[in-house]
Amino acid sequence: MGVVHRDLKPENLLLASKCKNAAVKLADFGLAIEVQGDQQAWFGFAGTPGYLSPEVLRKEAYGKPVDIWACGVILYILLVGYPPFWDEDQHKLYQQIKAGAYDFPSPEWDTVTPEAKNLINQMLTINPAKRITAQEALKHPWVCQRSTVASMMHRQETVECLKKFNARRKL
Repeated sequence: MGVVHRDLKPENLLLASKCKNAAVKLADFGLAIEVQGDQQAWFGFAGTPGYLSPEVLRKEAYGKPVDIWACGVILYILLVGYPPFWDEDQHKLYQQIKAGAYDFPSPEWDTVTPEAKNLINQMLTINPAKRITAQEALKHPWVCQRSTVASMMHRQETVECLKKFNARRKL
């Protein structure tokens, strides 16, 4: 038995306290579904536009990989302060997502490790059958070296981009 959240986004990730090492809590299970194992039997449009996976947009059966896709979008945002897919026109946004049309532009991505980019690439793989699983992601080199990564300071540009991103989301 498992749960597919179907609406993972930064707003639904909460810190348990203000401590530096606070646990992250997941909120808003209103769209969540229970699944058996790796079941890919759900249909239906659920979620927030910029975090939807290609299979949801193509109206195909889906399961747990939709949450991995959304986590890839969130990780991208956390690293540089803006989303991998963006357009004010929702149709164009969905076309970008279905095509997996994102990149790692300079200068923002110049200081991000190849391992982080590799993890994002595996999370934002268009084909859900080839997308990294949660278990595999937890064993990824970038996650396993988190003590080194966690000690690094955020780039000021990333912090500024995150502030702009948050302001735009609230409109």
